[in-house]
Amino acid sequence: MNLKPLGDRVIIKQDEAETATASGILIASNAQEKPQRGKVIAVGEGKLDNNGNLVKPAVKEGDSVIYSKYGGTEVTVDNETYLILRADDIYAVYGK
Repeated sequence: MNLKPLGDRVIIKQDEAETATASGILIASNAQEKPQRGKVIAVGEGKLDNNGNLVKPAVKEGDSVIYSKYGGTEVTVDNETYLILRADDIYAVYGK
């Protein structure tokens, strides 16, 4: 992937949408909700605080994260879809 986030932005590869419920009922593709989970692919250098100090994002490449439902922008690069969002839109890191 030839994509580098700027500032406090993070690039996420979204997890796949659930295709069936826990009880085994199949979900139609147009009714599937996009997951709010994914893996961090790249992290920007951070943003400057009020004193001019660089504050790095709290996540790193490879982290599994939960993020805002309506945050970010979807982009397609090399036939892969990614989500670019601000580090502030990430709510939690899980699976450690």
